[in-house]
Amino acid sequence: MKNISALFLVFVAVAAHAQFDKFFTDKTLRMDYYHSGNHETEFYSFDELIEEPYWGGSKVNLVDTFEYGNYYMKVINVQNDSLLYSRGYSSLFGEWQTTREAEETWRTLSEAVVFPYPKQEVRIELYGRNWDGIFEKKFEYTVDPSANYFIKQENRLNYPSFDVHISGDPQQKVDIVILPEGYTEEELGLFIEDCRKFSEDLFAFAPYTENKDKFNIRGILAPSRDSGVDIPADTVWRNTLMSSGYYTFDSERYLMTFDNKSVRDLAANAPYDQIYILVNSKKYGGGAIYNYYNVSVNSNVKSAQILTHEFGHGFAGLADEYYDSSTSYEDFYNLKTEPWEPNITTLVDFKSKWKDMLKKKTPVPTPDTLPYYDVLGVFEGGGYVAKGVYRPMHDCMMKTFQKTTFCPVCTQAIQKMIDFYSE
Repeated sequence: MKNISALFLVFVAVAAHAQFDKFFTDKTLRMDYYHSGNHETEFYSFDELIEEPYWGGSKVNLVDTFEYGNYYMKVINVQNDSLLYSRGYSSLFGEWQTTREAEETWRTLSEAVVFPYPKQEVRIELYGRNWDGIFEKKFEYTVDPSANYFIKQENRLNYPSFDVHISGDPQQKVDIVILPEGYTEEELGLFIEDCRKFSEDLFAFAPYTENKDKFNIRGILAPSRDSGVDIPADTVWRNTLMSSGYYTFDSERYLMTFDNKSVRDLAANAPYDQIYILVNSKKYGGGAIYNYYNVSVNSNVKSAQILTHEFGHGFAGLADEYYDSSTSYEDFYNLKTEPWEPNITTLVDFKSKWKDMLKKKTPVPTPDTLPYYDVLGVFEGGGYVAKGVYRPMHDCMMKTFQKTTFCPVCTQAIQKMIDFYSE
């Protein structure tokens, strides 16, 4: 029976590769677009198409089975309307819409979607998740790569890459590309050392430790003019490649960049599934958005915990499990809808989350008291919300750094994502 199962899996993999080879080539097509609006309104506008030289994603799992994220993209075969490729993602614009500033003004941010380079005419469809958690179609754009001479092929930020940790073929591994932010030409040696440390730190935490052979990590040797990054509240301004800075959305520790184009241009120098921006700074900070990008600092005393926590957001779609007043979001979750993140619940559809992992006598909700501190349960408070949103454990790497492990729910979610990209 085991031999039959193994042969079946091989057959499925071969068939999936044949599907990829029929419709795609081994490089990437990127569509940049602008996402505009305010707290209540949004609209999309096309910007440009860019050819990137590598495809780092799976050739087997072309269709997203998770449907995580606040947005979803589809690549449709124009000839018969069949789905060729899909991915869920979130964005900085989506977070901005939940801030107080979005209630007072409009804003436009650059975003991008990437997919394997098609051999024939395709339609790119973009969807946004509404307040009730349902994806609604927002935008579409049709392109025939064989007939479109406006697709740019020249990378605006062309820099060499180097290997940090290589386990095999990019199409069968989780590929991380590390981008240097705030490292001068003289500090690129430090960046190389920091990338080695990044790899060691990430693989020190389970479940990454036991999956080390399913990852590739590469760095990009790209210097900034200045060392460090912007700290607006301290009137510190630096000239860097991606214009990253603290105080994003007026939150001191939220270290992000609005320069999507530079991020994507730099990342295109290597095959990637995940983009990680490593910032040359001792100041505590970082951030990450699902299938968008990840950010952390190189030399804070908690750098290892920061990079691993943030990668939980960007790679596995994990939610923050804390609920203090340090964030700038308002109305972040609809308590009448089950959130898409795998590690929080409103109990609206708890069976789709970790209900099957609970012991039978575990109370739901679970008292946040000492006897239950090490019990997998349903603890109130999470996703920046004190009431009505629940997390799996009293503490976890997605809540505080007092805990140096992921809870079973987060561990399972990370493992599923690793398997998805490494098949």
